[in-house]
Amino acid sequence: MIDIAKEELKEEFSDYGSGSVGLAQINAIAGDIEYNSKKVLKYIIHAQNIGLDLVIFPELALTGYPVGDAILRYPLLADTNMKWLNEIAKLTTKTIALIGFLEPANDKNNKFYSSVAVLGEGKVLNIIRKSFVDKNYEFNDCKYIISSDNSDISTINVNGIKYAMLVGEDYSCENKFSGQNFDIIINCSASVTYTKKEQCKFDRLSALSQKYSAPLIYVNQVGAVDNASFAGLSAVFDKEGKLFARARAFDEQFLIVNPSKNLGRIYPLIRGLELMSEDDDKFSLDYDSDMERTYNILIQGIKDYFGKTGFKRAVLGLSGGLDSTVCAVLLTDALGKENVFGISMPSKITSDTSKNDAQMLAQNLGIGFTQAPIKEMFDTTNNCLQKLFADVEQNWDCRYKKSFTPDNIQARSRAMFLWGVSNEFDSCLPIATSDKSEAYMGYATINGDMSGGFAPIADVTKTKLFALARWMNENRPQKNAIPQSVIEKRPGAELAINPETGKPLIAEDALMPYEFLDEVIWRIENKHQSYDDMLNSEFLYEKSHKVTPEQKQQWLEKFYRRMATALYKKSIMPPYVIVDSPSYNFSQPITSGRINYKSESEEIIRAKLQRIF
Repeated sequence: MIDIAKEELKEEFSDYGSGSVGLAQINAIAGDIEYNSKKVLKYIIHAQNIGLDLVIFPELALTGYPVGDAILRYPLLADTNMKWLNEIAKLTTKTIALIGFLEPANDKNNKFYSSVAVLGEGKVLNIIRKSFVDKNYEFNDCKYIISSDNSDISTINVNGIKYAMLVGEDYSCENKFSGQNFDIIINCSASVTYTKKEQCKFDRLSALSQKYSAPLIYVNQVGAVDNASFAGLSAVFDKEGKLFARARAFDEQFLIVNPSKNLGRIYPLIRGLELMSEDDDKFSLDYDSDMERTYNILIQGIKDYFGKTGFKRAVLGLSGGLDSTVCAVLLTDALGKENVFGISMPSKITSDTSKNDAQMLAQNLGIGFTQAPIKEMFDTTNNCLQKLFADVEQNWDCRYKKSFTPDNIQARSRAMFLWGVSNEFDSCLPIATSDKSEAYMGYATINGDMSGGFAPIADVTKTKLFALARWMNENRPQKNAIPQSVIEKRPGAELAINPETGKPLIAEDALMPYEFLDEVIWRIENKHQSYDDMLNSEFLYEKSHKVTPEQKQQWLEKFYRRMATALYKKSIMPPYVIVDSPSYNFSQPITSGRINYKSESEEIIRAKLQRIF
C-alpha cells in the first residue's frame, strides 16, 4: 500500500465543526489506476479518522489527467477505474467522498463522461457528469469525453448542506444552476497552468461565487504529466467572492476548510502566479516578477518526469555555456546532487574559460564530473565519413562547397558519450539542453545537443534563461553557484571558427540579437502577428540600438525561413516542460514549410494566377 508522507498531511488540523471539508490536492499518475486509487483511499481514511463531513478530489483523480489517446487504445482502463471506484465505495463511512473518474457512456462510439462519484456509507450514492467539454482545449479531450445533458443531477446533500457540483470547465455554463437552490458550489478540476493563467482563473471563480451569492470550493490536481503542469492552488471563496483559503502551489496537500464559516488558511502564493494576462500588452526583458514561478514549474516538471517514468539519474554535457549550466542547476535541485553527472567534452575549439567554467559549476553544485575530450571520436568519425562522401560523389555532383558536417560530428560525438553513460548505468537519462530561442531557429543538431530523453528548458527563451541564471544565483540556498563568467559571456556552441574574427562563432552572429529574436517569438505566441505586422512595429531592441529597415527585414526573413525549415526538428524534440504558454506546443505539418508569411494584395495574387495562363 502507498503511505502518505507526513508533509502531504501537514495542514494543522483545527476542529472547524460541522461542515468541515478536506481538499485533497493530489498528484496522480496518468493511467496508473491502482496507484491513484490507493492514494485516494488513504486520504479518505484520513478524512474519516478526523471526522470531516466531506473530502473532495480533483477531476479524473482515478485515471489521472490527461490520459490522451491511451483511453482509446486501452478502453479497459475505464473498466478498471470503475472496479476500483466500486471497491473504494465499500470502504467509505459517514464521510462523503467526491472522486473524479472516467465513466463509460455505453454508446456505440466508445465515448466517456468525465464524472464525479459521490461515495459514502459503503456505496456509490450519486454520479455527477461534466456538462461542458471544450472542443478547443489543448488536450483534445473531445476525442474521448462527451458533454452530459444539463438536466443531469448537479446537486448533493451532505449533513443538511446542499452543494452544487461543477466538473472541470463547467463554470463556463452560464445557466448550469438555473432554478436550483444550494448553499455551496464545488468545482472538481484538472486545470493546466502556464504563465498568467492562474489569476484569471481565480477571477472567474470569484465572480461565480458572487453571482450565486454562495461560497465556492475549487479542488485542482497538482504535478506534471509530460509537458503539462498543474499548479494545484485549490481554493475557497466566500459568498462575496473573497478568497479565504488556498493550498500551496506545486505541492501535494490536504487542506481543511469550513466554507459555511469562512474558516481556512491562505498559503503564500509563489511570485509570478499572480500575474494577469492583461500584462501581455508589451514585450519586456524584465523577467524578475516571473522567475519564482518559472523555477518552480521547471523543478516540478523534472521531478515528475523522472519520478513517474522510473528514472532517477541524469547525465548531461557541461559546455560552460548558459543552457547546460541552467539545466545542471535545475536537475541538481530537482533530483539531488548525487543523481546528476556532468561531462565536459572539449574539442580543439573549446576555450579554457569554457572548460574551467564547467568544472567550477560542477564543484559548486557537488555533482559528479569528468572530462572526456572528443578529438579521437571526431577524427575517427570524420575519416570514415570522408571516405564515404568520396564514394557518393562519384554518382552525385551536388556536394556542398561549404559543409557543416564537422560541426555536427562534434555535437553527435558528445551525444554518443551521454547515451553511452545512460545505457551503462541504471535508471539514467541523458539531457537535451536546447532552449526555446534556438529551437525555433533550428540552431541545434539532431542526434547532437537536441538528443536526450528530456529537454528541461525547451520552452524558455535565451533572454529569460539569463534572468533565471541570475535569479538562481541570488535565491538558491547556495548563492552564486553559477560562475559569473557564464552569465557574462556571449553564447556560442564553439563548433566552428568565424572566418571574420578568427574566434569561435558567436550564436548571435549566426542568428540575430537574442533580444530581437525573443520578441519575434513573443509576438507570434502572444499577439499572433504576421511578418508585415512586425516589420511595421517598433521592437524593444530598436529603442536602444540603431537598426536599419534593411537589417530588420533581413532578420525577420531569416527567422521565418529558419523556423519553416526547422519544423521537422521540432517534431523530434524530446519531452519538455511548458513554461510560458502552450504556443510552442503548436501542431503544424512539417510539409507546410513553404507557407508565405507575408501578406499579399489581390493584385499580386491576380498577377501570379495570370502567369499560369
